[in-house]
Amino acid sequence: MALPPRSFLCLRHGATDWNRQGRFQGRTDNLLNSDGVAQARAAALRLTGVAIGAIVASPLRRAVQTAEIVGTALSLPVVVDAGVIECDFGSLEGQSIRDTMRKHGLTALEQLVSILPADGEPWPAVSERALRCVTTWQERHPAAEILFVGHDAVMQAIAQRLCGGFFENRYGTPFRFARSGEAWAVQEIGQFGQI
Repeated sequence: MALPPRSFLCLRHGATDWNRQGRFQGRTDNLLNSDGVAQARAAALRLTGVAIGAIVASPLRRAVQTAEIVGTALSLPVVVDAGVIECDFGSLEGQSIRDTMRKHGLTALEQLVSILPADGEPWPAVSERALRCVTTWQERHPAAEILFVGHDAVMQAIAQRLCGGFFENRYGTPFRFARSGEAWAVQEIGQFGQI
């Protein structure tokens, strides 16, 4: 699979009640809670110093809500693309992440990809479709900085594929997947767009 030709931005949606309860959320279409709305507003402030040309969001409501809050603050429309929808966790949807880890003897979140159920989405497919989505939008907007608003598993799959591992991904925190030659790095966007 071809890698994106240049750097791009990603933003994990704000928190939902299921996030706070530590459940696998996947394709379950929950809304942001009040914390999540505040996190989306804080993300919008961080992104005010970035010259974003397009915002692409997962179709799940928590991502669309986050993207719309950012889009309103930056006077940009939001386009929805299922290429950055969350991983389908199949029969794990709604289950406790902590209990699942205990049951399988896992000690790190990244180990969860080894026990994903057959009725869900295969882990390699997550990064393949997400990176295909990123590349497609970059080809459509060859000069624009594009923000993709999505989900933790999608961003972790991208990071694993591009950078070789997972990273600490907090709700409503924007990151740049920065390309330098053939090397990639994940960089947090600070206040007013500074890295």
